[in-house]
Amino acid sequence: MPKVLLHLEGLVFFITAVYFYSLNGGSWWLFIFLILTPDIGMLGYLFNRKIGAVVYNLFHTFSVSVLFLLIGFLVDSQTLLSLGLIWIAHISIDRFIGYGLKYDASFKDTHIQRV
Repeated sequence: MPKVLLHLEGLVFFITAVYFYSLNGGSWWLFIFLILTPDIGMLGYLFNRKIGAVVYNLFHTFSVSVLFLLIGFLVDSQTLLSLGLIWIAHISIDRFIGYGLKYDASFKDTHIQRV
């Protein structure tokens, strides 16, 4: 049951991020262009599994993306809000399909499941 809830939570967060992105008036071309950008974090695996997991997780934690939203609200920046919402949408769709934060044992070991 917890696994199902994690997947559904990812879907709800994705829909919410896309909804607020549309309200924010962001460019859909920018959304499409940047939606996969957080996967750049996989490049950390070129060094080793430990660095790879740390870098990947940094790019795939809600903490950093929500920080973008918070700063965007504080400085009234549509750009930062858009980037934060795109980032949240990426993480959310990953969680919905079963990709989670990585353990340093293997790229395939995540907090949701082994992929």
